[in-house]
Amino acid sequence: MICKICDNNSEHFADAEILFKYKIKYYKCPACGFVQTEEPYWLEEAYTEAINNSDIGLLKRNADLVTPTRNVLKFFFKSDAGFIDFGAGYGVFVRMMRDAGYKFSWSDKYCENVYAKGFEADGETVYEALTAYEVFEHLPNPSDGVKEMLKYSDNIMFSTFLIPSGSPKPGEWWYYATDHGQHVSLYSGKSLGVLASKFGLNFYTNGKNIHLLTKKKISGFLFKLITAPYADRVFAPLSKKKSLLDSDYLLVLKKAGK
Repeated sequence: MICKICDNNSEHFADAEILFKYKIKYYKCPACGFVQTEEPYWLEEAYTEAINNSDIGLLKRNADLVTPTRNVLKFFFKSDAGFIDFGAGYGVFVRMMRDAGYKFSWSDKYCENVYAKGFEADGETVYEALTAYEVFEHLPNPSDGVKEMLKYSDNIMFSTFLIPSGSPKPGEWWYYATDHGQHVSLYSGKSLGVLASKFGLNFYTNGKNIHLLTKKKISGFLFKLITAPYADRVFAPLSKKKSLLDSDYLLVLKKAGK
């Protein structure tokens, strides 16, 4: 197969069973390290429900991402501007960020907005930054996905776990998530750098799971510092803002009374 990141030839890397029934192949690019499945014919079945049943860490993951997101937006962007959560799922993260004082809007083509109703993106606004948490590994074609995100913002903060050293295969690394079959693209740091360069963007990472594509030039060291696990203890007070909870409540009531 051709690598969907750098267009070099990808080599057969591993086989696995997904959705407990389909035998599929994984391919790894020797040039950039990107791992992709064969063409994912099973996706319609995999997305019978937008959020898979085994994603029991959804709430904890969203809670854990609030502080590093606050920190990055406060240190590098206009924190009073508008932001969009792309692939926002039930709206948990949007609600958490608004509760933390950041003007987030919800966007998701495939999932019902449960917790951020009334705060949907309008599809035309250009935002200061876009978050796309646990989205990139779901993209059958990463370049197309980034192109769509860039319609909303030139700054994309996202999470996806980088392939660990040693290039583990399915069965050796949990992030392949073969039970639900939705993870079809897995990234090395190098592959994300190549993807960024395709769009004239700079790439920053904490070296594990939180990354940024942006036209801005920032301190990579500071980005790594404020997205580290201990950042909630050290930097959280600096990115604290007044909650939008009360004003959002009044806004929801006003909309309901129309």
